[in-house]
Amino acid sequence: MVIIRLSRGGSKKRPFYTVQVADQRRSNQGKFIERVGHFNPMSRDSDPSPKLVLDLERVDYWLDKGAQMSERVNQLYRSAKAATPGS
Repeated sequence: MVIIRLSRGGSKKRPFYTVQVADQRRSNQGKFIERVGHFNPMSRDSDPSPKLVLDLERVDYWLDKGAQMSERVNQLYRSAKAATPGS
């Protein structure tokens, strides 16, 4: 099964996550099919970089193909959809 999930990166106590489409049997740090965004929970409002960047078109494409989202990615996806004007 294909799953859309977070993969942790960054340094100690400074997490940075990439949103990846991968085979469920693969390791979180292993091979993936496609990177569809990133999430930086440590980003502050004063930072120029956004907290969440997500390619909604690609996520929708993978969902149409039968991919499943992890709980956390589902929450991020819903918040990104709500923040998008015209949705």
